[in-house]
Amino acid sequence: MSEVVSGVSAIPNPFLEQIGIVSEEMHDGRARISLELQEQHMNSWQITHGGVLMTMLDVVMAMAGRSLHHDQKGVVTIEIKTSFLQPGGVIGGKLEAKAQAFHQSTTMCFCDGEIWSGDKLVAKAMGTYKYLKSLKSKASLQKMGGTD
Repeated sequence: MSEVVSGVSAIPNPFLEQIGIVSEEMHDGRARISLELQEQHMNSWQITHGGVLMTMLDVVMAMAGRSLHHDQKGVVTIEIKTSFLQPGGVIGGKLEAKAQAFHQSTTMCFCDGEIWSGDKLVAKAMGTYKYLKSLKSKASLQKMGGTD
């Protein structure tokens, strides 16, 4: 894994920066992120798009799993099961996602995640993540993705 500075992942992620997700905490199998909701996060009904919620859950659970292994470079998502319990919020609101790793093997970890809007539980998820050893080069990544 990359270094962890003040309990937060130091891995740069342009996609998450573009969305506006903020890493709040990452240590001992736990993680927490937040998002200030803006117009670009809304669907046609002007509530938080489900893809934003799924992204938050995937990220926070992966962070929880990564926090258990400082020698690992990261994790890849194997599967996620999500239940949407109520609308995720509107422009000007704030969402907080929390996760914990509840089981791990030498190659995989299993995590629970939740998204909260204030005191309202918006979504719950369970995810399976595979620990990823360091890839040697950009060429290795391209091979993995099936491109030349």
